[in-house]
Amino acid sequence: MRLTVLGGCGAWPAAGQACSGYLVEHEGFQVLIDPGYATLPRLLEITAAERVDAVLVSHGHPDHCADLNPLLRARALGDAPPAALPVHAPPGALDAVLALDRPGMLAGSFTVGELAPGRPYELGPFSLDVWSLPHHVPNAGLRLSGGGRVIAYTGDTGPSPDLADLARDADVLLAEATYPERVPEEDAPYLSTALDAGRTAATAGVARLLLTHLWPDTPREPALAAASARYAGDLAVAEAGLVVDLG
Repeated sequence: MRLTVLGGCGAWPAAGQACSGYLVEHEGFQVLIDPGYATLPRLLEITAAERVDAVLVSHGHPDHCADLNPLLRARALGDAPPAALPVHAPPGALDAVLALDRPGMLAGSFTVGELAPGRPYELGPFSLDVWSLPHHVPNAGLRLSGGGRVIAYTGDTGPSPDLADLARDADVLLAEATYPERVPEEDAPYLSTALDAGRTAATAGVARLLLTHLWPDTPREPALAAASARYAGDLAVAEAGLVVDLG
């Protein structure tokens, strides 16, 4: 299994950066997780639009799904459109991004499947488990397994006892860490810190922690320091171009 980070900015893409976007590959099957702002150009440096086999969207905020629109355009408007792309998301999460084009323009280029907590899914060689995690809008925590390896992803989330189960013994935990140590009071139920991510990774026995969704144009060092105060394992910030080969 291979994980490639396309971007990791929260809210909007900083200069030269992209928002959340992760490509996971196993046995030739490619899953795109969260095609946020500015991720498509980076994806197309790695693979062709028509080679993506499935898309997972954690929630409907545009920094996690806006580039689904150009991805579907690249597939639907090409000379030889591929089969419909399966796109899985919480109920209603894709309504806004799928409404960007006139009705029918992208017809036949995608199918929509709803992500439901507690229901197992099969995506090619992958198994997928889903948790409902607290955010401003419905948010799906994702646990993708294949070849004996596990990648867990929180999407954007506030505190939840389910995070430890989501991340349990994962080879990689992609954890939202918008702030280093403290979330502003109004957002405290809906977002996390690097300190929180480190605590979750330690509790769950994660092999590698990648901090993502940092506030744009903020330095990585405070986030890394906060996470390392709770987690002693392999730690990095999810930055575009980072590749993790899990074997």
